[in-house]
Formats: sequence, C-alpha cells, structure tokens
Amino acid sequence: MFIRRTDRGLLANWWFTVDRPFLAVFLLLMAIGLLINMASSPAVAARIDLAPFHFVKRQIIFLVPAIAVLLATSFLSVQAAKRVCVAALAVSVALVVLTLQIGAEVKGATRWLNVGSFAVQPSELLKPAFIVVCAFFFAEKILKPDMPGNIISAVLLAGCASLLVLQPDYGQTILLCAVWVMMLFVTGVSWIWIMGLIGLGIGGLVMAYLTAPHVASRIDRYLHPEAGDTYQVDMAKDAFERGGMTGTGPGGGNVKQIIPDAHSDFTFAVAGEEFGALACILLLAIFCYVVVRGLNKAMNEDDPFRRLAVTGLISLFGLQAVINMGVNVALLPAKGMTLPFISYGGSSLLSMAFAMGLVLSLTRRRAAGKVLDDLPASSIAHPQLVRS
Repeated sequence: MFIRRTDRGLLANWWFTVDRPFLAVFLLLMAIGLLINMASSPAVAARIDLAPFHFVKRQIIFLVPAIAVLLATSFLSVQAAKRVCVAALAVSVALVVLTLQIGAEVKGATRWLNVGSFAVQPSELLKPAFIVVCAFFFAEKILKPDMPGNIISAVLLAGCASLLVLQPDYGQTILLCAVWVMMLFVTGVSWIWIMGLIGLGIGGLVMAYLTAPHVASRIDRYLHPEAGDTYQVDMAKDAFERGGMTGTGPGGGNVKQIIPDAHSDFTFAVAGEEFGALACILLLAIFCYVVVRGLNKAMNEDDPFRRLAVTGLISLFGLQAVINMGVNVALLPAKGMTLPFISYGGSSLLSMAFAMGLVLSLTRRRAAGKVLDDLPASSIAHPQLVRS
C-alpha cells in the first residue's frame, strides 16, 4: 500500500513530515549493531558457559521494542514530548534512587536494577529526559527573561549528577555535564560563564582523581600504560592491527575470543578486526552524518525549545560515540560507554531509541510553528507552503 500526498490521517501526515533520511539511518545502525553483535558475542557467551547466541537473542528481544519506541516517540507533538520527558525524568530519578538502595553491584558500581531475568540501567533513561526538560527551562529563560530557567536547569543538573556520582558513574556524569554546557552555550550565554563552568569541570575531575581510586587508576593507566593493567585496550589496538583495511572476515577474528567486553564496550574493536578499517570509517561517517545533519537542523529552528532539545540530544549521541570509539583506539582513558545502537545492552538501546525518536519528533516539518498534522491536506500536497 502506497501513501499519497493527498492522503489525510495520522500516518500519512507523519510520513510526509518526519525526517526520513534520519529514520533510515537509525534503523540502519540498529541492523549494523545486530550484525556486529552476532560476530562479537558468541565468544563472550562461550567463556561464561552460555548458549552461543545468548546475547544475540537478548539483543533481538530488546531490538523489537526499541524500534517501537523510536517510531512511537516520533509521532509525539512538541507539547506531548515535553510531558513525556517530565514523566520519564521523574520515573528515572526514582529508579536511580531505588537502584542505589537495592541494585546489584557490578565491578564496584551500583547501576543495575534486576527485573526478572533482565537487568536495567535507569540512568540510561535519565539522560534524554533530562536533556529535554533542561531545554524547556533554557527556552523559557530566553522567552521570558524574568524566568529563572537557567538556575532551575542547573539545580536539575546538580541533582542528577549527584545521583550518578553516588553509583558511582563518573563517565555518565561527565557526559551529562558536557551536554548541559553545550546547550547553555547555544542559549547565547556569555563566554565568561562557559569558561568558568569548564574550569569548574576540570576542578571536579581533579577532585575525582584525588578522591576516587578507580578514577585515578584509569587516568594513570592512560597516561602511563606500563604502570597498570591495560589489557582490554591493548587487545583492542591489536584487533585493529590484525584487521587491516578489509578485515579478517565475519567470524575470522581472534581477539574477540579474549576481550571480556567484546560485545559491549569494545564492539568497535571487533568490527575493526573482522570488517576492517574501511568498515570502521564507514561507521564513523554514519555517526558524523547524524551529528552534522542534526545540529544543522537544530540551528535552523526558530523555536528555542526545539533548537536546544535537538542540540542536546544530538550532542548526547555524538559524544557517547566519540567516547566509545576513542577508548577503543586508545585516544581516551578506558570508560564503560556503549556505542549508540551498536553495542550490546537493552537499556542503552531503548534509551537511545527514545532519544532519537524525540529528535525525529522535534525535527518534523512545521509551518507557522505547527506540526503538519494540524494542517489541511492541501498544505501537505504543496511543499512550498511548508518551512523545512
């Protein structure tokens, strides 16, 4: 069945207003992620006495609702997106607090909440919801100068960052703070404030280095690899060297057999070994396309809320990818950060699907500030009436 421009209805209006290249790229990344997971996870499953395709099956279980979340979220109006994110932020904060009380401790951190046979990471949902809610307060400050929107968003940041530090999860804390600063920069705040916040962030890192042994250990191992265990990073570099330009071929990799987190934090290294540098460059190009297209759309938005929210969500996507790939190629200190849509992990997959669904929702074509769902079919049939 084909959808024509003269058709009237929720589905037709969505189809002709949503950013279809964006939608296609997100679905493509999910498919690539499943392919790479099929290459990387059987070896991990075998090492811990699980069925060979245990992680593949679980990824598929999460992939179906992730696609549903991506599509359903893309249908939201701007007002509905705000309401959903307020509710999501409240729920995620409550779950993070609950996790700190009864969550499972893994590798010295309490980030996971067991739900039946699955473990969920509530902080993943917190990130996109936090970004959209802060974008609302930033936008209110722009539209109503007397509104203390920046102060309220700063209080929200302090509260959410404190919860992440208590887990502890310094990587997610840094990521959240970096996105918040980028959004603040887009509001047009003075450079003095930006430099002051950057200085405050550096001070926070120094404090973490001095007070958190595992943070100091990771930074020391990055600066002086000979001073500690850099096993996974060394193996990741070896994987890229073995893969060369074209790779060893699917299933031909050896390094994945011994990298503990080959299916999650170091899946990019597995892709480098089995599919080669050319495939990694192509994957990097896809991520760059999403970031450039997303920021370009954000900067062309007249509505400050949409501009700020899209900037924050796309920055989250891009920075998370940069951190993951940077760790894999030893350009950044080791940090457990998933590669969006690629790494194994249900919480990460669902959270990123929600975030990019919000991007699709907020970048839908509008006229006079209204989504085309509210316009007559004749307007949709004549694209010249629509502001992209």
